Amino acid sequence: MSIVLTDTIPRYISPEEHKNLVASTPASFADIPPVLRHKEDNVSVMLDPPLDALSADDAANGSLYVIESHLVFMSATGHGFQLEYPSITLHAISRGEKGPSIYCQLDDAAKPVENRQPANEEEEISDMRELSILPKDASALEPIFEALSFCASLHPDPGADDEMDDDDDAFVDSGEFETFDGNADEELSEVGRVRSDFLNDNRFAPY
Repeated sequence: MSIVLTDTIPRYISPEEHKNLVASTPASFADIPPVLRHKEDNVSVMLDPPLDALSADDAANGSLYVIESHLVFMSATGHGFQLEYPSITLHAISRGEKGPSIYCQLDDAAKPVENRQPANEEEEISDMRELSILPKDASALEPIFEALSFCASLHPDPGADDEMDDDDDAFVDSGEFETFDGNADEELSEVGRVRSDFLNDNRFAPY
């Protein structure tokens, strides 16, 4: 499963702390904690299909941590979850019926669905879960989106390395992300568009 339940927030440092640590030439750069790119309080989340272990109260209010290593939601109840970025196959700003939000599609391929056959030809077995992140302050959408896009760009699909060696558009600097109107309700990031293409192109294995 792509979602890992947690009651603790991973260790992180600020960009300024990271800059100072790197300048001090530490004994091992691998020991430097990941950087927190954005924190947003007063956030609610919606998962579809829902996660049994995450109650409605847990999802109603908490803090979002966009850390370079993980995306973390920690509820005011003390329960939360974290995601690794390769499991986020698409992310976008949505202004649909749920209200202004960050919409994500998650690869839930770790679920044991391969041994279950569909009941009929029309039934599809999905390994995708949807996550909507709804900040109370709608103006926070852009900074969350930009931080998420940057962190996602740090974690390219390892299974596509050979295919993507000559593709200069697959990896971009954090300041070069562009948004576009996929439809009236969504703005898709460059990383989101590339990863969405993966899902629709059988040359690439979805992650």
